[in-house]
Amino acid sequence: MNKLERMKFLVQEVNKHNYNYYVLDNPTISDKEYDALYYELVDLEKELGIILPNSPTQRVGGEVLDKFQKKRHEIRLYSLNKVRSFEDLGDFMAEMAKYEKNPTFSLEYKFDGLTVVVEYENGVFKSATTRGNGEIGEDVTEQAKTIKSIPLAIPFKGRLIVQGEGMMTMKAFKKYNKTAEIPLKNPRNGVAGAIRNLDPKETARRSLDYFCYAVLLAEGKSFKTQKEMHEFIEEQGFLTGGYFKIISTLKEAEKYIEEVDEVKNSLDVMIDGMVLKLNEVAPREEIGFTNKFPKWARAFKFEAMETSTILKDVVWQVGRTGKVSPIAILEPVELAGATISRATLNNMDDIKKKGVLKNSRIFIRRSNEVIPEVLGLAEKLENSTEIEEPSYCPCCESKLVKKGPLLYCLNRDGCEEQIISRLTHFVSREAFNIEGLSEKTLLALYHKVGVCEFSDLYNLTADDLRKLDNFKDKKTNNIINSINRSKEVELYRFLFALGINEVGIKTAKDLAKKFKKLNAIMKASKEELQEVDDVGEVIADNIVEYFKDEENVKEIERLFNNGVSILEVQENENSLFKNMTFVLTGTLENYTRSEMSAIIEKHGGNVSSSVSKNTTYVLAGSEAGSKLDKAKSLGVKIISENDILEMLKNAEN
Repeated sequence: MNKLERMKFLVQEVNKHNYNYYVLDNPTISDKEYDALYYELVDLEKELGIILPNSPTQRVGGEVLDKFQKKRHEIRLYSLNKVRSFEDLGDFMAEMAKYEKNPTFSLEYKFDGLTVVVEYENGVFKSATTRGNGEIGEDVTEQAKTIKSIPLAIPFKGRLIVQGEGMMTMKAFKKYNKTAEIPLKNPRNGVAGAIRNLDPKETARRSLDYFCYAVLLAEGKSFKTQKEMHEFIEEQGFLTGGYFKIISTLKEAEKYIEEVDEVKNSLDVMIDGMVLKLNEVAPREEIGFTNKFPKWARAFKFEAMETSTILKDVVWQVGRTGKVSPIAILEPVELAGATISRATLNNMDDIKKKGVLKNSRIFIRRSNEVIPEVLGLAEKLENSTEIEEPSYCPCCESKLVKKGPLLYCLNRDGCEEQIISRLTHFVSREAFNIEGLSEKTLLALYHKVGVCEFSDLYNLTADDLRKLDNFKDKKTNNIINSINRSKEVELYRFLFALGINEVGIKTAKDLAKKFKKLNAIMKASKEELQEVDDVGEVIADNIVEYFKDEENVKEIERLFNNGVSILEVQENENSLFKNMTFVLTGTLENYTRSEMSAIIEKHGGNVSSSVSKNTTYVLAGSEAGSKLDKAKSLGVKIISENDILEMLKNAEN
């Protein structure tokens, strides 16, 4: 098709997806795919100099739903023009210098939720309205009343209209999905479906929050800068996301945007970019607006972490504990700089809840995990079929046993995938750290030498290794030396290496610190184990059950008989942070959080992932979120990176 025909096609496609998203609350493509279509249309319009009458590039927001009472905005709302590179951002900043000498810019999160305008009169909440098409929105006053972070009364007594974003935090999203009959695809869809819902009880059930970022009208009050406006918003009791910076150069913008991009997946709120606004308010009137955007602001969008693709098949994989889990095989798709061809599905209940099918289009999301997660069904296709739950182990064909929603193969000693998975975990860097024993090598040792148990590794000889393909003297000697070096191991590494279900490296460290000896952990009761930070009932049960199993105990004895020994936990009575518990949140300047955790632990302190009344200090960096809020509410002392470095410095003197 020629370029004009392509433009007409794009207008039709983007309008269709806008309708699915804004009216039906049922998107069938990801933001990444939508943006690709939208910007192709924008580029074609610029190239051809033609804008069709029904082009979505001329629209602000979405359609107004008939089921809600319509309400005209007193102050028209605009979208934000987006930049696609730092070069474009630099051009915008240079353009602003034409209107304001030495301009400064505010930098804030670009929230990925639903825009809501809230109005107050005489300091009392009056109404709430969705953005709609920018001129007319939907009256969602009753729904907004259920959002506890929208103040019902504020200090300012003049008439006030503010703009912000209705949000569903990741914590609220996960909690909701645990019991939801139909799980939400992501927090963004969760908030849209909650606020644009005729039943306020459903809005309340989703535990929404509201983050405010603009004052549209403040009777009798004016602002010289965006910073003043931001401070005023916080004084009225609104959440703002906890991130606000004033910058003056492109270099600063790049630095801060890249920092947030690195940590965005650890935030409790979904953001899809950063917003840059001219800090000075006076020139904004002269700079003005297009029919869709303010000319004095830009949104820098991060690379999308969600997309859609075809679910081609589901394979079932056996893990080291015998759990049999489904893995989605995907039509390869580019996502966050990687080609994705596999994604996780937790279990059959998860598959049914998400409604995904073979040969259907699905949404996937990549966060911190290497393998992304399947979010839900995007579109059922003509050849889509149900996914079937297996009855027999895909590896050894043993009859599977169901425990709750999970499937297990109980053939511990005869299931190859289980054995290799256990051995691979045992030799991994954070466990016994035996270099050279890859999964491929362990598989060859299993077949050619009969290595099945951890203790078998310590019986290996150079002659055994030479039986494997391409194993010469140097490679063989390196592995033998690595095995010998691994015989002395810290207690937490030993514990982690055993592969007890849900005992990760942090839990293993906490157990080692609490009990000091392996024998004490093996004999500990469920109640004693639960005294350890972050060890709940399930993990405590797993530990107790593991050491009740005679075969597991015999294998530990065989390891000791084959020369393995556990290094004693060194207890320093004068440790600087002894009996102190730290929680780290936000981005530190000089260290990563894992590096700082290691420093604290080295000096006898504990590092926890959650804030409680037993927390000694919360170490807060930039972009600190809900943990900082909880610390304030509990009266826990908050310190900075400089504070802790000063403590260490003073201890040395």
